[in-house]
Amino acid sequence: TRLIILIFILCLFSPPFLCLCHCQDEEKEYMGHGPAVLLAPLFKQSSCSYRIESYWTYEVCHGKHVRQYHEEKEAGQKLNIQEYYLGTMSKPTDVPTKNVEGQLTPYYPVEMGNGTPCLLKQNQPRSTSVLYVCHPEAKHEILSIAEVTTCEYEVVVLTPLLCAHPKYRFKSSPVNTILCQALAGSPLRPHSLSQLDQQQEELLRPHFSPATEREEDTSPVREEAYTSTHKPLAVGGQAQVTVGTTHISRLTDEQLIKEFLSGSYCLHGGVGWWKYEFCYGKHVHQYHEDKEQGKSIVVVGSWNREEHYEWAKKNVARTYQLKDDGTQKVKVVSHFYGHGDVCDLTGKSRQVTVKLKCKESESPHAVTVYLLEPQTCQYILGVESPVICKILDTADENGLLSIPS
Repeated sequence: TRLIILIFILCLFSPPFLCLCHCQDEEKEYMGHGPAVLLAPLFKQSSCSYRIESYWTYEVCHGKHVRQYHEEKEAGQKLNIQEYYLGTMSKPTDVPTKNVEGQLTPYYPVEMGNGTPCLLKQNQPRSTSVLYVCHPEAKHEILSIAEVTTCEYEVVVLTPLLCAHPKYRFKSSPVNTILCQALAGSPLRPHSLSQLDQQQEELLRPHFSPATEREEDTSPVREEAYTSTHKPLAVGGQAQVTVGTTHISRLTDEQLIKEFLSGSYCLHGGVGWWKYEFCYGKHVHQYHEDKEQGKSIVVVGSWNREEHYEWAKKNVARTYQLKDDGTQKVKVVSHFYGHGDVCDLTGKSRQVTVKLKCKESESPHAVTVYLLEPQTCQYILGVESPVICKILDTADENGLLSIPS
């Protein structure tokens, strides 16, 4: 329902105007399915979501279990799997909210218990709370995994299925439209409003664009000559322009790519004590944030173009994969970052090889970052992101990326 409020604006404009506010009332009572029914198709599909970290792989089989495992296979030997079940399905008890990435978010919890016994808790079974959060463009991907207490885990899964239920959508403040009509003897628009709009148009107009006849026609002097048939007017509003979402998305992608290649848009990842920050063409940091002691940073590597060129002469900086049509497509590019902090164990500077790989996702901010240490204080940082997908094919013989034409 909508609540219509009559407002006499006496102070802002002279002469007075009569304004109607089409204010949104409280939400209608929801008569649809509950969250358990909305998520039922996901549970019935026997589908699983995965997240790969530096050592462990996490598996959430919706409605069944959460598993943490690591696979190793050496030449001529059988596959060795180290695994822990973090919980199995149990029924939810309530529907609370949680602060997810700075926003109070409603979620549907699924409790999973009876996992692999935990030695640190007298062989009590591991357990996991899987929190399903509404996200219209998600594909049931895992947003985060955390061990909240010893052998008790929390997994946040983004799913579009819950968005059909209004109580599970993000809460946003309503934007109400105020429509004004001139009273008898008043001009079509207040003079001060017309002047304000004209000033805004002057600021927004490119310097090379000449004034148009249409802009001249909307001057306050010409408005006085209009008839007394007044149309409703949106206060303070420019004319609404509809822009295609594809165009907006393309501009957003281009800006994101520019910021990534300039090093101003950094990628973050990691689960556990250490997190990782990768800023293209700048540095790789390993850090830990503590509320009391602040942020501890270890510089794993810093960018130097000439050193990377020397490294690329002896190593593969650009690898390809063969597509179905027989053409080659860049699969991975590798960059060398040296001159990190001095390693206590070797007395030498840390260094890292960054491997950039495409990660297909609806969200441009879906990132996987993991760190390996094949030799003491010599690292491999794997970075997978949708931003990289759009620029991999621009890689030159040294693996350096550029803005696609």
